[in-house]
Formats: sequence, structure tokens, C-alpha cells
Amino acid sequence: QVQLVESGGGSVQAGGSQRLSCAAPGRYIRINNMAWYRQAPETQREFVALIEYNGVTNYQDSVKGRFTISTNDAKNTVYLQMNSLDVGDTAVYSCRVNYIAPQGWTTNTWGQGTQVTVSS
Repeated sequence: QVQLVESGGGSVQAGGSQRLSCAAPGRYIRINNMAWYRQAPETQREFVALIEYNGVTNYQDSVKGRFTISTNDAKNTVYLQMNSLDVGDTAVYSCRVNYIAPQGWTTNTWGQGTQVTVSS
């Protein structure tokens, strides 16, 4: 089983930067893709960014040009570099990893979430 370990987050002034990381230790055949989602108070969780095993990325329109998703060389840790943060980016950020388990099936696992608070 894969249990994600998130780090980063905290409070930052508008215009500042934050870097989130999410490590995926555990047993699996391969990680297919890794993604970040966020949930602001009283809203539904929304997609932020995704990176496929082959490196292809996809972003929510509101973060394009400001956020960058990447992985380490081993492709078992995903990062989210967030620049030019604004108050609207305040949310709990969670990573999600889609992987092939040793038993052969594909499944998702989620991180515990980390709070990012942007103040004006």
C-alpha cells in the first residue's frame, strides 16, 4: 500500500511563493500519474494540476503560468511550485497518486492535505 507524505504549506503574503511536496513510499508496480487538488472553505474540492508518468502536465486555467507541477527523477515524489499567490489560492491542498498495485489493479491514494493561507 502507498501512503503519501505531504510537506510544505503554511502562511504567505499575496504575491509570494510556496512549494508543496508529496512523497509516495510503498510497494507498487508503477505510478501512472500524480496530481494536486485543493479545497477552500465551503467549496468543493477542485483539480489544480496533474503530471503523467511520461511528464505530460495539465493545469487548471486559474493557475496556469503561476504553478508548476514536477516530480523527482525517481517519479515517486511530486512537487507543486506556487508563485504569485493570491488570496483566492487559500485552501487545503492534497496530492493524489494513481498507481498500479503489486496485485495488478490500478488505484488512487490521497495525501492528508496541507493548508496554504495567502493573506493580502
